[in-house]
Amino acid sequence: VQLQAYGGGLVQAGGSLRLSCAASRLTFSSFAMGWFRQAPGKEREFVASITWSGDITYADSVKGRFTISRDNAKNTVYLQMNSLKPDDTAVYYCAARPPYRPDYDYWGQGTLVTVSS
Repeated sequence: VQLQAYGGGLVQAGGSLRLSCAASRLTFSSFAMGWFRQAPGKEREFVASITWSGDITYADSVKGRFTISRDNAKNTVYLQMNSLKPDDTAVYYCAARPPYRPDYDYWGQGTLVTVSS
């Protein structure tokens, strides 16, 4: 399994970015996909997830600002991030959870998002 996350960058507070994660070597439509982030000096935290059936969960800190979606035809999961805040600065990781398993077994390399005030 390979996960390639991209789309990070530097943006001013209030701006938007869209992250993408291209997956390969897996039956993408069967996997739940998630986005996590790790800010400097902090532990990695959950951001959003989407199951194979389209059920979506968000962290409270991003509800109403971030939108996760997936395109099974392109084996890609997206994270649209609006109204960005400096606290959103982190390395963002995508992850894949196999069917019937509780944990995310596969991780991408991360993409850095920096939000300036």
